[in-house]
Amino acid sequence: MTEFQENARAAEAAMRAVFEPTPLQRNDHLSERYGAEILLKREDLSPVRSYKLRGAFNAMRKVLAARPDTATFVCASAGNHAQGVAYMCRHFGVKGVIFMPVTTPQQKIGKTETFGGDAVAIRLTGDYFDDTLAAAQAYCAQVGGHFLSPFDDEDVIEGQASVAVEIEAQLGGMPDRLILPVGGGGLSAGVRSYVGARAVLTLVEPAGGACLGAALAAGEPVRLRHVNTFADGAAVAQIGARTFARLADLDPAQAMVIEEDRLCTTMLEMLNIEGIVLEPAGALAVDALKDLGDVIRGKTVVCVTSGGNFDFERLPEVKERAQRFSGVKKYFILRMPQRPGALREFLEILGPEDDIARFEYLKKSARNFGSVLIGIETTRTENFEPILTRLDAAGFEYRDITRDEVLAEFLI
Repeated sequence: MTEFQENARAAEAAMRAVFEPTPLQRNDHLSERYGAEILLKREDLSPVRSYKLRGAFNAMRKVLAARPDTATFVCASAGNHAQGVAYMCRHFGVKGVIFMPVTTPQQKIGKTETFGGDAVAIRLTGDYFDDTLAAAQAYCAQVGGHFLSPFDDEDVIEGQASVAVEIEAQLGGMPDRLILPVGGGGLSAGVRSYVGARAVLTLVEPAGGACLGAALAAGEPVRLRHVNTFADGAAVAQIGARTFARLADLDPAQAMVIEEDRLCTTMLEMLNIEGIVLEPAGALAVDALKDLGDVIRGKTVVCVTSGGNFDFERLPEVKERAQRFSGVKKYFILRMPQRPGALREFLEILGPEDDIARFEYLKKSARNFGSVLIGIETTRTENFEPILTRLDAAGFEYRDITRDEVLAEFLI
């Protein structure tokens, strides 16, 4: 057994004084679909609804053992890391100062306050995370506190590896394949270092934050020019230096990228069929099964559902994105003739399973045509083919903007 594996087991054992192991549950729905033994490691059922308290616990435990007089821990986070640090500050009876962007939703601020209680102070600073991080690090240096990185810290990596320690104990060995999300790399680096070659690993990241893939291609961590924050628990601009050192020799085929809109279909499926609430990053491992059907048949597979901190105010957006991805909802810009009866002609083009979800018409008296933004929702994606055929036959000019990112951002 390696030193890292021994340390990860020691960290997992120490955690039992704070919280119970998260469940490892067989999922009948997924197992039947893929002809495999699919189990979910339910990190969404931890006390803070994510795995982040593991790394926070281990790092704080080790810092306090080496320097018992450490009075203040500082972090920068807009989500799960903040909640894990807050929970552990209360447990260890130390002060925590948590910097969050000004734009952080109140729900996340409230949960962090609940977990930390009087042990933590929250400072809202900066419109963007980079500004928040700089302010947190400057404050930490000023007060002589300890900065708790969300992933790029050896003790945090070791703590996150406890996920794999629990899986091994609960399963009585390693599965054939482990699927887990990647953000800054703390969880994936820890699990890979513990598992070694005893299981095949599939690491999954969102398309809008594929920093692992970029680093593997460049041979070193690189900063993404743009990050889509929809899957905020895994949307990181640059993978950590320490975490990448443990992932640098990964076969690029083991790293998967999943489009955010497709991720929404899995979130809705798990909610509607299984009653499991997953945040976008927490659904990455389950969504990856769609691309692994042939290779996992007959195998034992563990998917790490990394988090369930989902604000239900985002549910309409998730449904919208899922419908657009699956092809049952489309948006068009339509040229509508400015004459009596034109609208009636258009409505007659729609079939019995089609519905208008959005309609905005700007009539301009100096033009013969008006521009219409129209959203059409139907029950089956194949219904759109006859709609478009009838639009062409009737002479309506239109443009499908469903997948146009720029126009969709402003109009949809």
